[in-house]
Amino acid sequence: MKIVIAPDSFKESLTAEEVAQAIKRGFEQSIADVECLLCPVGDGGEGTVDAIRHSLELEEKWQEVTGPFGLKESMRYFQKDQIALFEVADLVGLGKIPQEKRNPLHIQTRGIGELIRHLIDQGMKDIYVGVGGTASNDGGIGIAAGLGYCFYDKNGKELPACGQTLLEFESVSDSELYRIPEDVKISIIADVVSPLCGHQGATYTFGKQKGLDPSLFETVDFAIQEFYEKFSPSTLSLKGAGAGGGIAAGLYAFTEACIVSGIDTCLDLIDFDKKVAGADLVIVGEGRLDSQSFAGKAPIGVAKRTPNRVPVIAICGSLADDLPPLPFENIQAAFSILEKSEPLEESLKNASLYLGHTATNIGRLLNLRKD
Repeated sequence: MKIVIAPDSFKESLTAEEVAQAIKRGFEQSIADVECLLCPVGDGGEGTVDAIRHSLELEEKWQEVTGPFGLKESMRYFQKDQIALFEVADLVGLGKIPQEKRNPLHIQTRGIGELIRHLIDQGMKDIYVGVGGTASNDGGIGIAAGLGYCFYDKNGKELPACGQTLLEFESVSDSELYRIPEDVKISIIADVVSPLCGHQGATYTFGKQKGLDPSLFETVDFAIQEFYEKFSPSTLSLKGAGAGGGIAAGLYAFTEACIVSGIDTCLDLIDFDKKVAGADLVIVGEGRLDSQSFAGKAPIGVAKRTPNRVPVIAICGSLADDLPPLPFENIQAAFSILEKSEPLEESLKNASLYLGHTATNIGRLLNLRKD
């Protein structure tokens, strides 16, 4: 039996690769002749680039760039031939910013623009950027700064490239602007379709969890809107521009990047259609399967790309009450790995063990069918 194991990460617990390995161990304990093909995936959220690089066997490299507080630090990226991938969260992810320092208006994303310049100078032609999980809310102004734009206050003093600058700058200089070559393609791997501004945009949707005072939502949102009315009006109507606190908007406006479906791009890059062709079963999974999973999330995306003749089973941390009746979107069955009532912290810590147990039990059920 050939089983393709294609889970997303379990947030705050396991990477997609770790989830896949745990499920594989479970099947190997209960199915004698099993062949497990691991295809860890991501939908544009944090961990997507890691999932892709495992499948493509990309080389890990590091480059010094400007960090979230203006100091130089090393940022990792992955490359092979003329393809490069990196994840914005590796520099300005929520998990990298101490709780007491979380203020999305002060987090700088200049380093993202600097890394793009470095990759182009190294001969990269296809650059993929994962923009999920950031601690910033600068509307993409940091990208502009990293590509050579300079912002000044009313006294002619240069301002740092962060969200606060949107509220203070009076003039802009592009005398040192870095031009993106025409033969370079930059793709934004996104897992949200939020616009940049408005009540469904970056500030109102994600500002609070990043530490922004709700009393500032209207002011910040208006400042971002004014900025793009001057520089790139079309960005304001772009679906997904709000991803990464507006980093997607900055990439679109200042590098001519295109926003692509996170899960579909991931599946294309890892050649999923070829891998699933001879499969007897596909396993998908994520930390929580709920109604939001239908909006471009990994499990549904994988299930949709799986041939109808191949059954799909979901193994998840938890299953929400708002899911439609099974089967749906080619998913025939769904299992929660939770084994007992316990604090969330314990469940997160035991996730690998529970995943293995669940896969073992599913394997035994499959053996009954063969008998």
